[in-house]
Amino acid sequence: MTTPSGGSTPDDYWRRPGADAAAAAANEPPTAPTATPASGYAGPPPSVPPPTGWRPPVHLQPAPPRRLPPQDMAGLDVAEQRSQRVTYGFGAAAGVVLVFLVCLLCSRVIF
Repeated sequence: MTTPSGGSTPDDYWRRPGADAAAAAANEPPTAPTATPASGYAGPPPSVPPPTGWRPPVHLQPAPPRRLPPQDMAGLDVAEQRSQRVTYGFGAAAGVVLVFLVCLLCSRVIF
């Protein structure tokens, strides 16, 4: 990689050629658009806002929301403890199998 020399900044190495003219043009405010050609897009048609208070017609009223049944907190706790026991049981069984496999592999390597 070459190092920049003189009064240039380190970013000059990465700039495109002729970027100074483009940067100068980018800093100037845009000019007013000229008249569009007859075959070009003339923009969206003018719109008229709806009258004040206009709303779409309502034909069907939804039913009010129903009450949810109460939760059995004690039952939820029991179910959570049971599922936690099952998870720990599967984890312990997997751990025992892995320890047994490691012991088996180590005994095959040693003997």
